[in-house]
Amino acid sequence: MLKHKITAVFFISILMLLTFFSFFVAIEIKYFIMVACLWFLVVLIGSSFISLNYHVNAYCNNPTETDKKIAITFDDGPHDFTLPVLDVLKKYNVKATFFCIGKNVESHPENLKKIIDEGHVIGNHSYSHSSVFDFYRKDRVIAEIKKTDALIESVTGKKTTLFRPPYGVTNPSIRRALAVTKHKTIGWNIRSLDGIIKNEKFIFERVIKRIKPGGIVLLHDTSLQTVIVLEQILQFLQKNNYTVVSLEQLLHIKAYED
Repeated sequence: MLKHKITAVFFISILMLLTFFSFFVAIEIKYFIMVACLWFLVVLIGSSFISLNYHVNAYCNNPTETDKKIAITFDDGPHDFTLPVLDVLKKYNVKATFFCIGKNVESHPENLKKIIDEGHVIGNHSYSHSSVFDFYRKDRVIAEIKKTDALIESVTGKKTTLFRPPYGVTNPSIRRALAVTKHKTIGWNIRSLDGIIKNEKFIFERVIKRIKPGGIVLLHDTSLQTVIVLEQILQFLQKNNYTVVSLEQLLHIKAYED
């Protein structure tokens, strides 16, 4: 896997070599631009796909798992639709992980408490989930993470060690922030696109095509179609002898500080 620092050293070295040789032979500016554009493209792709581990090492699945075990995660709650999601999970005796937004914890503390009371795991998904979160400087990222941790702890009494960056985007500021907060970064390898696509059949088929041992499914507890598709997914897993386990079990990590 490419890493941010290694990539930076590589492209800076190429640019320095081009600069050095330009003292002896004519090198057109387009070659400098091409290298810079390629560097930008690599950074953009590496930052946008959390599974590439470009900036941070993220848990996106358990590739060593051979048994039919997967984990189901939900982003962006707690929300009004968290309650019907919990009802479906309870019906199938399934435990999931909910990555919660701090401002939604403030508006739906009772739903957060129910998540914990029913045996599910809580993770941190930033305070604001701002569309420009990935442009925040390190100190602001730290502030968002700590504020959300404090809100979660005030309602549940638990200090989560799990963090999922908004949109799955990572960058040097987030990397430096996580070095301070010590959270484990959690990604996914089965993205439902239920936060974008409203077609239930599309969401369901997209998920089941990607199901395999050790996988982590990304859903959102923020819409009715997710509630409907969740039940279909759980029926499919049950029929195909899959067991849904918590992230703690799947990844062999602790979700909370002792």
